[in-house]
Amino acid sequence: MAEVVKMPKMSDTMTEGVIAKWHKKVGDKVSSGDLIAEVETDKATMDFESFQEGTLLYIGAEEGSAAPVDSVIAVLGAEGEDYKAALEGAGAAAAAAKEEKPAAEPAPEKTDDKPAAETPKEEPAKAAVTPESLGATVIRMPLLSDTMTEGVIAEWHKKVGDKIKSDDTLADVETDKATMEVTAYAEGTLLYVGVEKGNAAKVNDIIAIVGKEGTDVTSLLGSAPAADAKGDAKKEDEPAKEDAKVAEQPSQEEKEPAATADSRVKASPLAKKIAKDKGIDIAQVKGSAEGGRIVKKDIEGFTPSTKQVEEAAPAPAAKPAGTTSTSVTIPQFIGQEKYTEKPVTQMRKVIAKRLSESLFTAPHFYLTMSIDMDGAMAARAKINEFAPVKISFNDMVLKAVAVALKQHPNVNSSWLGDKIRYNEHVNIGVAVAVEDGLLVPVVRFADGKTLSHISAEVKDFAQRAKAKKLQPADWEGSTFTISNLGMFGIDEFTAIINPPDACILAVGGIQQVPVVKNGAVVPGNVMKVTLSCDHRVVDGATGSAFLQTLKALLEEPVRLLV
Repeated sequence: MAEVVKMPKMSDTMTEGVIAKWHKKVGDKVSSGDLIAEVETDKATMDFESFQEGTLLYIGAEEGSAAPVDSVIAVLGAEGEDYKAALEGAGAAAAAAKEEKPAAEPAPEKTDDKPAAETPKEEPAKAAVTPESLGATVIRMPLLSDTMTEGVIAEWHKKVGDKIKSDDTLADVETDKATMEVTAYAEGTLLYVGVEKGNAAKVNDIIAIVGKEGTDVTSLLGSAPAADAKGDAKKEDEPAKEDAKVAEQPSQEEKEPAATADSRVKASPLAKKIAKDKGIDIAQVKGSAEGGRIVKKDIEGFTPSTKQVEEAAPAPAAKPAGTTSTSVTIPQFIGQEKYTEKPVTQMRKVIAKRLSESLFTAPHFYLTMSIDMDGAMAARAKINEFAPVKISFNDMVLKAVAVALKQHPNVNSSWLGDKIRYNEHVNIGVAVAVEDGLLVPVVRFADGKTLSHISAEVKDFAQRAKAKKLQPADWEGSTFTISNLGMFGIDEFTAIINPPDACILAVGGIQQVPVVKNGAVVPGNVMKVTLSCDHRVVDGATGSAFLQTLKALLEEPVRLLV
């Protein structure tokens, strides 16, 4: 009896599939497990194997055309069998299914006893339910930084039913800057958790409710069910969905049949196809499935032996008599493409958003200058003989930048749209690399601090940034930013301006190069710096003058003490 073959649902979001290629044509014999077509879904192009046996009598979707899920794409049956009855039966079944849907939910009939107009009035407006009327406290996702739009629950420290005190830590929240604690500001029992661990919530969304034990807080959530209810519904639903998926899409190994009678190798059609594409002699592969059948994973994990490689290599061309040569055998290498995808962290989302806005909104231009660091190296060595903390070149650059900014206030400024703000204070942001991206803690009033003070402060910032212990006050309010990649062996680079600053200084490493001094070529130590400027605020001459001052300060560090 003829059987229809329908377009399978190959992904959770698939509504239709495109026949990328037919591997069988009308009249071909088809066995259970044979690869009959390649189907392009919304996710990928996948192999479609037959679950039935027989002769391919009809193809309902041509190559390149789309077919909805559950529509008939082929018919299998006995050779010469009339398949039209099967097609008509499938069409009638689909039509019946459509007609049954409205019958399942009949529209309510109007009666003379109760006018239709009364229906909406059956639900009178109830008095608004407030947390205060229930004796409950709603805890929302707090705004933990100036750029935060949502937070991810990194960890819950309490669960539904736990007793809560006003100073208890409820959860750890990952923001775009750091992981911070959310403290309960109420006492009672944790009645509701609105966001599961690892999920994000928008600022001001409800994340928890605390109140008297046994209080029903569903009315506070509107139409959204409580977390427990959602969890239970999901748990009840999941087994049914999983069973349906198993029924619709048998696993690859279940679908792989034993070899046909005319074949010496037991392998699935998919395994044969992959082996052919990769040039693998399938007879040399050991099967891991029942009865020694070869499946997809056996082909992908197969490594040819030396003997097989030699046999697969082309024979060397004949050489004229009397000549000798060494033939080169190129071994066959079989690899597998792999990749890992991870969700974008909150920090990376904000870095992408803010720096994209900066680069494509602020007209950047760049000024690069080479600085002779011989004097700075000698000064640093002498300073570290007496300093209570070790002074780095980055500390010296930061101090020199702070002094230079006091002399060039136009560089220490911000574009505000309809006005320019010229900052009289000097707050320098220092870019610090952390695991998930980049943080910029701020050294405030850097022009008035000693090198030892700056060094200690920067080291403390770096340690707390890597431990995700920085607070919003630590990274807000910069007027200028420094990004130093010299310690990573970078000679020079350009940086994207950190809004609302008008400039950022990119600092490269100190390189030993030949330099000309007093008419002679001698070894020198040179550091390149690049100033990125917002052309709406800073012009080329202004930026150049700033770099000239910075160069003079670093080449003669004694000026930093004046």
